Amino acid sequence: MMILAASTLFAFPSFAGSDHILDEVRLGAVGSLQDHETGVAFEGTAFFDPFDRGDAPSLMDSLKHPRPFLGGEVGTSSMNNQLYGGLAWTFDISDRIFTEIGLGGVVHDGAIDDQHKNGPDLGCRVLFREHAAVGYRLDKNWSLVGQIEHTSNANLCDPNDGMTRAGLLVGYKF
Repeated sequence: MMILAASTLFAFPSFAGSDHILDEVRLGAVGSLQDHETGVAFEGTAFFDPFDRGDAPSLMDSLKHPRPFLGGEVGTSSMNNQLYGGLAWTFDISDRIFTEIGLGGVVHDGAIDDQHKNGPDLGCRVLFREHAAVGYRLDKNWSLVGQIEHTSNANLCDPNDGMTRAGLLVGYKF
């Protein structure tokens, strides 16, 4: 589904570009860092730039210009599927290297409380999500991004196994 969305954006360049809101699309795969999940999840995320982050020259400029994002993961084996969204802050270390943090929420189709018969017991259907990433820009459009992400209910529901995943994504910046 994310590949179809990305190919549609490439086919209609008027939706992308420096004068438009869509800023970047990332596709890749993540794996669980916990015992309760096995397999791989394929991930796709669209980043938007309504606050005109552009090339924010300073830390303060980056903090004032978060990028909203929407994405999803489709899991194999006992990996849960999820849809997520939130805000991400990107900080340029150099012209090529950047870091990023993101905060938001996720809706998943995993187990709520079934004693780990089908992955982690997450307690609630809607969870908090945060991620941290380090990226390398191959050129002005393409990048490689290593990411770690965590979702949990912040102990608002019982149980709270949470999900922690890490992976590699390829980004295309419009």
